[in-house]
Amino acid sequence: MNGRRMLATAGRVLGQLRHDPRSIALMLVAPSLLVGLFAWLFSDQDGVFDRFGGAILALFPFIVMFLITSITTLRERRSGTLERLMTTPVGKADFILGYALAFGLMALLQAVITVSFAVGVCGLDVEGPLWQLGLVAVVDALLGTALGLLASAFAQTEFQAVQFMPLLVLPQIILGGLFMPRDQMPDVLYAISDWLPLSYAIDAISAVTAGDEEWDLYGPLLVVVAFAVGALVLASLTLRRRTR
Repeated sequence: MNGRRMLATAGRVLGQLRHDPRSIALMLVAPSLLVGLFAWLFSDQDGVFDRFGGAILALFPFIVMFLITSITTLRERRSGTLERLMTTPVGKADFILGYALAFGLMALLQAVITVSFAVGVCGLDVEGPLWQLGLVAVVDALLGTALGLLASAFAQTEFQAVQFMPLLVLPQIILGGLFMPRDQMPDVLYAISDWLPLSYAIDAISAVTAGDEEWDLYGPLLVVVAFAVGALVLASLTLRRRTR
């Protein structure tokens, strides 16, 4: 891995995004709109948004970053950009980490906007510090980025990239603890949920909203980081130059 090449890759990706306002809007605005829609839907039911709003903050950035990253990376291969880059000294790790850095910066902006909107506009009640809520949102978005990069290594078309949603995303939404506390699930499903990173992202953000500190927060957060790093490593190992 070369730091300069990684930064150059990140700069190139950010430059491309600058000319793609729809992707920027999807990353920065869509999560807030979805959170706002959820808050509006349950505005007449006291406590519902405070109960589920934190988990929603973990869910929407994860989904959006997964979709944007997987499709954008796949287009790099289909357009021949990746093949041309691989004829230069840019390595697979430089490419993957450069993408992760670029989308990580977008995830940071996304987290600031979404958390500010959820708390300031929608009235989400948070017992813990807001910076912790933003931290979890950023890490969760990075998880979506990492899994999107991994999914793009196996997809051949944008449609196939979207088809990874039922495989990598929907089971995590169902078993992550959003609809039912994980400790109330059947034993088999509870055991499966222990291997799903979104479960720990929801645990971490729930800890922030409840005001929990130390290991209740940082334990699940470290697990999410470990999953994200593992996905990035696998993505760099499985990255192909082109899609046939």
